[in-house]
Amino acid sequence: MQFGFTLKPDISIERTIALTRQAEAAGFDYGWLFDSHVLWRDPYPLLTLMAQATTRLRLGTCVTNPATREPSVTASALAVLQELSGGRMDLGIGRGDSSRRVLGKSPTSMKDLEQAVHVIRALAEGRSVEFDGAMLQLPWVAGEHRLPVWVAGYGPVALKLTGRIADGAMLQIGDPDLIRWFVSQVRASAEASGRDPSSVRVMAAAPAHIGDLADGRDRTRWFPALVANHVVDLVTKYPREDLPAELTAYIREREGYDYLHHAEVGSANASFVTDEIVDRFCLVGPAEAHIARLRELEAAGVDQFNLYLMNGGEEEQLERYGREIIPALRG
Repeated sequence: MQFGFTLKPDISIERTIALTRQAEAAGFDYGWLFDSHVLWRDPYPLLTLMAQATTRLRLGTCVTNPATREPSVTASALAVLQELSGGRMDLGIGRGDSSRRVLGKSPTSMKDLEQAVHVIRALAEGRSVEFDGAMLQLPWVAGEHRLPVWVAGYGPVALKLTGRIADGAMLQIGDPDLIRWFVSQVRASAEASGRDPSSVRVMAAAPAHIGDLADGRDRTRWFPALVANHVVDLVTKYPREDLPAELTAYIREREGYDYLHHAEVGSANASFVTDEIVDRFCLVGPAEAHIARLRELEAAGVDQFNLYLMNGGEEEQLERYGREIIPALRG
């Protein structure tokens, strides 16, 4: 299994760089940044600094979208970062949640998402592509670097899209049973599209905190509330029987969501989230519990665990994952 970490760009630039260096030294393979440009710092200048501070880490957005980031602009930014990093960039992309809703707008359509993947990938890899009636090409891109694309989403249409066109599936959840259901959908779509199902990599992204169980629950309770935003969208579009009950049942007590406290430890957004849901969606408790859960996730099809590193004590958690967790999953 590979390991990634995601930072919420609300910490200082100096600490962002320091955590990135520490993660690379600890054995992490990927470094990701949230992209919600109003709530937090813009990710692209930070990705530039992260690339300059590392030699091995692959880097990317977790996740951007086709609406606040026009596809040709995203492609150009990533192409420059490919030059700067020696080809270490990945694109994580979805429909847009906080980045759109804080502007008073809804996430974009799956159609726009699919088109954006096609356009960004082609332009960043030096190929010409038609977009909005114009033929485009970035003439300064030599095309020596491939851009892996990870698509984020839980719904049947998103999972089919992922299996059809993506290099990887970004699944924001740490529940092995739900991961199995999502992976089965992605692999079925890949096979129906004539692709090798095993060629689509699978990421499970979730907060993790090694230590006291009650403390870990309190630190990560925000995450199921974040996931609930996507689940609410799904249940308005699909019959409940088309979705796993383990995913939809817990949102019944949800009353609303304040995006100004998005992904925030201690936020009132998470008041409806029970300990049982935290334990299913996140990785908490002693190191042994993390190792056991990660082995379950690996058996369910996960290739990369992406640790949402925004729960406090980030330096200690990186150190403990590098010392206790990563070696156990690679031994």
